[in-house]
Amino acid sequence: MLRTPTGGAGFGTAAGDRLVSIGTVLNQLRDEFPEVTISKIRFLEAEGLVEPRRTASGYRKFSPQDVERLAQILRMQRDHYLPLKVIREHLDALARGEQIKLPAPGRRRDLVDLAEGAWEQDAEPPTAARIGRAELLAAAEVSEAELLEWESYGLISETDGGGYDPEAVTVARLIADLGRFGLEPRHLRSVKAAADREAGLIEQVVAPLRRHRNPQTRAHAEATAQELAAQSVRLHAALVRSALGIRSQ
Repeated sequence: MLRTPTGGAGFGTAAGDRLVSIGTVLNQLRDEFPEVTISKIRFLEAEGLVEPRRTASGYRKFSPQDVERLAQILRMQRDHYLPLKVIREHLDALARGEQIKLPAPGRRRDLVDLAEGAWEQDAEPPTAARIGRAELLAAAEVSEAELLEWESYGLISETDGGGYDPEAVTVARLIADLGRFGLEPRHLRSVKAAADREAGLIEQVVAPLRRHRNPQTRAHAEATAQELAAQSVRLHAALVRSALGIRSQ
């Protein structure tokens, strides 16, 4: 059994050596993590952070070690706001018997650090809360004329306080790449509209967390939004592939 880095009750001894279903795992975790869901557990599995066994019919079966590992992951997210990439590195280090050093509990990490790597970008995103127009043009390697056209179609826009969100760099690059295939900004308005609708759905889910009395629950809302956004992107990609009859590689 892996060592628990931040304390808390152990989950592995409660179930002995018996393999349990994902529903049982959810019940075991919810005393300490009331916001955890089956979707959250499946997301962590999809990210390769836990690997439950499968029955012949495809049902997940979790060992006590799997449950303890999930608890460790959830504690690192809740108490230290670590992104999944860093959590994976810490767990690998623990498995090798190495000591790890975690940020002080309750310390808020930069918003960019919460990103779970759901969008595999070629370069690291800017770390500033906002970037200027010149910075956006330089980072995305696009022209002023291109940016003006994209803004006219609502694909990119300045924030309310001025400047651009760092994610605008990724958006600009993708628009430029799609343009090389003949897709013009007017063709992408429906994509932007769909993204806005998805964002609205995610906001409905995380809004109660942001209004919660528990400060840790409110802080966890951002990480929850990141995970929901990641799954939304995966669903969108899967639906497009399915519509085109393309099999995943």
